[in-house]
Amino acid sequence: MNKKIFIYLTFIGLIGLLFSCEKEGTKAVLSDNPTVQALVTVPDLTLKRTSGTNILEFVGSPIDPGFQASVTYYLEAATKGTNFADPVLILSDKQDLSMKISVSDLNGIFLKKFPADQVTSLELRLRSSLSVSSGTAAFVYNSVTKSADATVYGLPRLDLVGSGITQKIESPLGDGSYTNYVKLDATKAFTLKDPDANIVYGGKSNVLSVNGASLAVTANGWYKVSANTKALTYKIESYMIGLIGDATPNGWNSPDQKMDYNAATGTWSIRITLIDGTFKFRLNDDWGWNLGGTTDNLTQGGANCNVTAGTYTITLTIINGTTGTYTIVKG
Repeated sequence: MNKKIFIYLTFIGLIGLLFSCEKEGTKAVLSDNPTVQALVTVPDLTLKRTSGTNILEFVGSPIDPGFQASVTYYLEAATKGTNFADPVLILSDKQDLSMKISVSDLNGIFLKKFPADQVTSLELRLRSSLSVSSGTAAFVYNSVTKSADATVYGLPRLDLVGSGITQKIESPLGDGSYTNYVKLDATKAFTLKDPDANIVYGGKSNVLSVNGASLAVTANGWYKVSANTKALTYKIESYMIGLIGDATPNGWNSPDQKMDYNAATGTWSIRITLIDGTFKFRLNDDWGWNLGGTTDNLTQGGANCNVTAGTYTITLTIINGTTGTYTIVKG
């Protein structure tokens, strides 16, 4: 497909360093005609539940900007004809143009943006972000797009009956193993109903049973609920993502400022008033899992995120459980 390549140059440092930077006697010069990365191959995106564990590979070719730079690649998809106004991030990786993901994981990502059990015409691209040195300049390039038709399968589910709000846990592989993040109220016990088979499950001490006792928690908040209707087991684990840091109301002390989960988008968000300072994301008020870094590159144990005083809506996307991105909108 012949299409104009859009090149965006974002200034982070001095404008005078846009096309070159000097550091310790080494000069980095942007080529007048850089070779932009390309998305070379796209796998068959007819996704099937029976192939959920299969691995799909997207292959690209690297960018050559004419100087040595650190590069992060982002694989994105959007509904065809929208000019990537609302893209979905599939994968990101540093210096790697062979991006792999399981069918079930990709299906879960696509379900947050595209309708289930029907064909959607997509455009895919590789976006690259180059940095010469911290605080100098960043260069962002988009590849020529590739078109592909994707079919996303809907997931078998168990509905949480009695939890007070409409919620469900889902089975990505359709193998009787269900999981999801849900918001639970300690005063509202619930059961799990299979709407297809009209079977209601309850249980006790992590043992699931048909028409068993209602399930309950001792504290309000977000939980990861898992159930296996073949092994007849279940698990309810606290899963509360929060903000901590000297910019937050409690500083570096617990409890963290808890975020809410959006099942439709797979993101965590909070509206919060912060002061000048820094913050990080943590799980369950514990440092065993914490994300820090930049808006487009959060990593485990990464650097504190900087912020100036104001009221913000912060939205966190967790990628593969260990990295992520976030947006922060003031007002």
